Amino acid sequence: MPPLETQFKDTSEAAVAGVKSIAESCIRSGTVRRLIYTATVMAASPRKDDTECFAEAMDESCWTPLNLSAPYHSEQFPEDYVKSKTQSERELLRYNGAIEIVSIALGLVGGSTIRPSLPVSLRALTAQATNDRAQYRMLRILEEVNGKVPVVHIEDACEAHIFCITQQHSISGRFLCASDYVKTADIARHIRESFPEIQIPEEFIEDTGREIAWGSSKLEEMGFKYKYDLKMIIEDSINCARMSGDITSQY
Repeated sequence: MPPLETQFKDTSEAAVAGVKSIAESCIRSGTVRRLIYTATVMAASPRKDDTECFAEAMDESCWTPLNLSAPYHSEQFPEDYVKSKTQSERELLRYNGAIEIVSIALGLVGGSTIRPSLPVSLRALTAQATNDRAQYRMLRILEEVNGKVPVVHIEDACEAHIFCITQQHSISGRFLCASDYVKTADIARHIRESFPEIQIPEEFIEDTGREIAWGSSKLEEMGFKYKYDLKMIIEDSINCARMSGDITSQY
């Protein structure tokens, strides 16, 4: 089949046009008070421009440089996705004032799923336990973009959206959503502690030694409370991977 014709030069331009269309439609309707946008921490890198240096903390002021080189020397780096999400989120936030824009940038989502197979986020989070090299590279890419890995349970991610929807007072702006901010080596350590029968080869444990702080507390300052800590997220994720067959008895 011939390629579909498009008015956009790339996915970033298409994504920006998409959020503009949604925001302007909401404004024209005159009935929409607040627009909730699900963003990603991949657009919130604490890197200082396109360098190997990071800020002291990761918070809502951090934006991923559009010229960011593929970290971890990986061909798997989703450059188009990162640029699209970064530019579209920035564009949407410009509509604050005309309408309440709330952008919730989710960390790596773990926990459970009702799907018969694991979603990509769970495959990455459990990659060290499943010995999945491709998904482990994606986990490390996230670590190299964000300094460490912001993690959130699916239940907390959903509750954060509901919380922002139901607030009676005016709210707007950008909110990072993650209960924990850890190194991939720490994820492996927690898996070993909770599931000592699971063997994690040393090639799946790379300690960066970074001590970047988590500087976001905007959701908590409004009254939101996370119900799941890292231990609970990992345990639910591993148990889910077992139920899906991604972790079998040989581990």
